[in-house]
Amino acid sequence: MSVDATFEDGAAKPLRLVAMDADDLQVLSALCQDAVFPASEMQWQRRQRRFGILLNRFRWEDIPVADRGRRTPERVQCVFAIENVVRVASQGVTPGDVDTILSVLAVTFEEDDAGGGAVLLTLAGDGAIRLQVDELEVALRDVTKPYAAVSGKVPDHPE
Repeated sequence: MSVDATFEDGAAKPLRLVAMDADDLQVLSALCQDAVFPASEMQWQRRQRRFGILLNRFRWEDIPVADRGRRTPERVQCVFAIENVVRVASQGVTPGDVDTILSVLAVTFEEDDAGGGAVLLTLAGDGAIRLQVDELEVALRDVTKPYAAVSGKVPDHPE
């Protein structure tokens, strides 16, 4: 016996995604574009070899291009975690600074010959965070319900 789909089946659910290669990471990068966070929301757990950020992610997946400007833009808090981290370097970023708000432009992976490489978070304003990893494993997990974007606007990137 088959069961019809219900309205609830189409309801938005929290994202929970993992990237294990550069192609997967492109998907996470698109979802994290324009995410904002205070510099104080980054943490490197050296012993666990994990680097995490609590992001306020713009919900690009919720606003199709045709509907932009007609729906209330939303954000959601998510944990962005990179595993297998052996070294962290940054430029234009003061870790722990609660007053500095950073904005993610892109997340990329530069593979090395040994199967590892570097995860690069490119930030607005010439900031960057480089995470040297033994192997690529990045997770994105929404941890709150969506909320109306404070600005009330969809981020814009003029050409």
